[in-house]
Amino acid sequence: MKKINLNENWIYGHVGSDHGTYVNIPHDAMLSEKRTSTSKGGVNTGWYEGYDYWYERKIVGDEALINSCVILEFEGIYHNSEVYFNGEKVGSRPYGYSNFYVDLTGKIVEGENHLRVIARNADQPNSRWYSGAGIYRPVSLYVLPKEHILLNGIQIKTVNYSTGEVEITIKTNAKDTARVEILCEDKCIKTIYVDVNQSESVNLVIPNVKAWFPETPFLYQCRVTFGMDIQSVTFGVRTINVDAKNGFCINDKKIILKGACIHHDNGILGACSYAFSERRKIERLQEAGYNAIRSAHNPCSKALLKACDELGMLVMDEFVDCWYIHKTKYDYVNYFEEWWKSDLKDMVDKNFNHPSVIMYSIGNEVSETAQPKGIELTKVMTNYLHELDDSRPVTCGVNIFFNLLSSLGLGVYTDEKAQKSAYAEDRSKAKNAVGSEFYNRLAGLLGDKAMKFGATLYGCDIKTKDAFSYLDIAGYNYGILRYKKDVKKYPDRIILGTETFCKDAYQFIKLAEKHPSIIGDFVWAGMDYLGEVGIGSHEYSDYADNFNSGVGWISAGSGRIDLTGKLLAEALYTRVAFGLDEINIAVVPADRYKAPHSPSAWKMTNARDSWAWNGCDGNKVKIEIYSVAHSVRLYLNNKIIGEKKTGKHGRTYFYTKYFPGELKAIALDEAKKEIATKILVSATNHTILKILPEKTVIGTHELAYIRFKYTDEYGVLKPLARGEIKLSVSGGNLLGFGHGCPFNKDGYLNIYSDTYYGEALAIIEPLGTLIEVEATSKFGIGKVAIEVLPK
Repeated sequence: MKKINLNENWIYGHVGSDHGTYVNIPHDAMLSEKRTSTSKGGVNTGWYEGYDYWYERKIVGDEALINSCVILEFEGIYHNSEVYFNGEKVGSRPYGYSNFYVDLTGKIVEGENHLRVIARNADQPNSRWYSGAGIYRPVSLYVLPKEHILLNGIQIKTVNYSTGEVEITIKTNAKDTARVEILCEDKCIKTIYVDVNQSESVNLVIPNVKAWFPETPFLYQCRVTFGMDIQSVTFGVRTINVDAKNGFCINDKKIILKGACIHHDNGILGACSYAFSERRKIERLQEAGYNAIRSAHNPCSKALLKACDELGMLVMDEFVDCWYIHKTKYDYVNYFEEWWKSDLKDMVDKNFNHPSVIMYSIGNEVSETAQPKGIELTKVMTNYLHELDDSRPVTCGVNIFFNLLSSLGLGVYTDEKAQKSAYAEDRSKAKNAVGSEFYNRLAGLLGDKAMKFGATLYGCDIKTKDAFSYLDIAGYNYGILRYKKDVKKYPDRIILGTETFCKDAYQFIKLAEKHPSIIGDFVWAGMDYLGEVGIGSHEYSDYADNFNSGVGWISAGSGRIDLTGKLLAEALYTRVAFGLDEINIAVVPADRYKAPHSPSAWKMTNARDSWAWNGCDGNKVKIEIYSVAHSVRLYLNNKIIGEKKTGKHGRTYFYTKYFPGELKAIALDEAKKEIATKILVSATNHTILKILPEKTVIGTHELAYIRFKYTDEYGVLKPLARGEIKLSVSGGNLLGFGHGCPFNKDGYLNIYSDTYYGEALAIIEPLGTLIEVEATSKFGIGKVAIEVLPK
C-alpha cells in the first residue's frame, strides 16, 4: 500500500462565490470569519459567523492509479460534508469529527481529475463550542493492489502481556497466505505465515516482550505482506482490567486516572490538527501532572493518539455530545439515528491498535440517560461497542444533577424556546437561555458547591442508576459528594469522575486511594479551549470590556493551561494535589485585589506565580500556597509573614502588603522540619522584550512556537507590563499570533497582538531552511532565528 499526502495545493471559498484562495490542509475556515453580535453560534462558538465552504484540488491520474484500488481518507471535515470527484458525488459524512473513506477505484482517468469537497457550517447553531469549519484534519490517498489487506484490516489485541502473546486479525479482500512480521526498533524479531483461507486471526508470542506502560510506552510494529500489498501498524503490548475490588489496572498494575478533559482545538490555531501541536498539547498536560485525557466531546485525531502512544498518555475517546435530544438546533441529533453505528465503528477502527486508548465514552451529559428510551439506548450502544472491541470498557459522562433537572422539565432545549430567547437576532442581548447555556448559567450563579450538592439528592440516584447499570464504568460529572455513599450502596459499581472541578483534586486523590472502585477523575478542563465563552473566566475590566460573555469573548477560560500552553496556578496546585510537587506559590494580581471580575464557575483561582507587581508597593495582596504538608510558613524579605496548618484541600491563604524583594514559602512536617521551599522574586523597573522560541531547531514538518515576554534585564517576567507586539516573519508562514486571555477582540490571524500578563505566543510554519522573526514593541525590538532541518 502506498499512502499519498493530499494536504497541499487546495483552493477554498464560500459556497455561492467563485472566488477562491490557496490553502494547505489542515485548514480552519471559521477562524478567519467575522465575530458579530448577530452570530447564530453566539457564546457557543465565540461569536464567529458560520458559512458553507467549497474546497477543490486536482489529482493527476496515471497508469498506477488507474489500475489500482484507490481510497481517499478525510480525517475530519466540519461538517455535513459532501465529496465530488469529476462531478460525481462519491461520498458524504454528516458528523464533523469522524474520519471517513471514499472509494475512488475505477473513477480515476488519465491526466487531470477534479476533487471537490463541500463543508457546511452555515446551519448555525450546530455546536456548543467552537467547532471550526472546513477540512481541519489531514487528507490522504491510499493506493492498493487489486488484492489487498482492507484499510483498518489489521487489528492486534494482547492476550497475555507477561508472555507476550497477542492475537492478530487480518482482513483481506481475497484469499491467500499472509506473512506477518513483528518489528522491534526496526528489526524483525518474529515471522509467521497465516493462511487467510482458514482463519482471519492467529495468535503469536513476542520473544522477550516489553510491555506498554504509561511510564515506559514501548511500541512494536506489525508488518503484514499479502501478495503485492504491504501494510504496517504500530501497537503496544498491554491489557486492561477493571473491577470494584482491584480498581483500574494496566498489565495488572493499578493506576489511578488523573485526567483532564480537552477539546479538539489547538488554541490560537483554531481547529487545525497539526501533528506537532497535538503532541505539544499532550506534553503540556503531562507537565501539569495528568496521566489521562478525555476527548470531550467527540473522537480525537489520529495525530493525538500517536502522540499519546509514544508519550504514555491514557485516553478516553468520547463519541458525541447528544443522542436524540437537541442541545442546539442543527446538531448531531439530526443525523444520529442513521449514522451512530457507522460513526462508532469508525471511532473503534481508528483506536483499536492504540495502546493509549483505555476506554470509550458513548456520550456527554446526555439527559436521555434519565428516560426509558435513553436507558435502553445506553445498553444497546454499550453492547455494540463490546461487539466491535471487547478489550476496552465503556462509560458515559452523566451529569447527575442535570439528569434530575431535565426530568423535571428545567432547561430542556426546544427550537421554540431557543427562537424566543438565545437565538434571537441579536444574541448579545439574549436574557434567557435554554439547554446547555441554561445549565452553564445556572452553574455560574450557584457555584460548584450547589452543583455538587444537587447531585446528592435522592432523585438524582433514581434518574441515573438504570443507565449506570448498563455501563462498564459509571461516569459521574460533578458527583464527588456521592462517592462515599455510592461506594457502599453499589459495591460492584466502578466510579469515574468524568468531569470534575479543579479545587477537588486533592479530595479525589484521597478517596481514590481509599476506595479501589473510584478509578479516576477528569478535570474540566485541562487546557483552555475556544468557544463556550467565559464559563471559567476570571477577568478584570482592563482586559475585558464586558462581563456578559458578549462579543470579544473567544474562549471558555476554564483551562488549567491557557490557550498558549502556559501552565497556570491551577496546574501548580494540581501538581501538588497529585504528589508531584511538595509546594507551590501563586499571588492574586496585586493591582486588582478584590476588584470586580467576570463570573468564573469553573475557575479555582486567577492567581499568578509571580512576585513582580511593579508599581503596587503597599497594596494588599492575597497569597496562595499549595501544599499538603502539615503546615506552611511564609517569609517576605526574610521576615516571617505567618505560619498555618494546611487546609484539607491543600490550599492555604495569607494576606499581606506587596513590597519588592523575595517571597519564600516553606513546607513543614509535624516536627517543624523543612520539607520543601518555593521562592518568587520581584523584578527591577527596567522592561525589555524577550523572545523565547521553544525550540531553536525544528524539522520541516514541525512548527515553531515562539513566546514573547516582557521581563526585566534578568529575565523575570513582569505580568503588569503590557503593550502590543508587531511581527515581521521571513522563511515561514505565521499561522497564529495571540495571547491567553479569554477576551480577545483581535483574534489570532494578525501580525500584531496585545500581551496578557506580559506574554504572547506566535506559531510559524517553516517554508525554507531558516525562519527569521523580528518583533517590535514599546519596550524594544527583538530578533530570533530558527533553523529548519531538511527531511
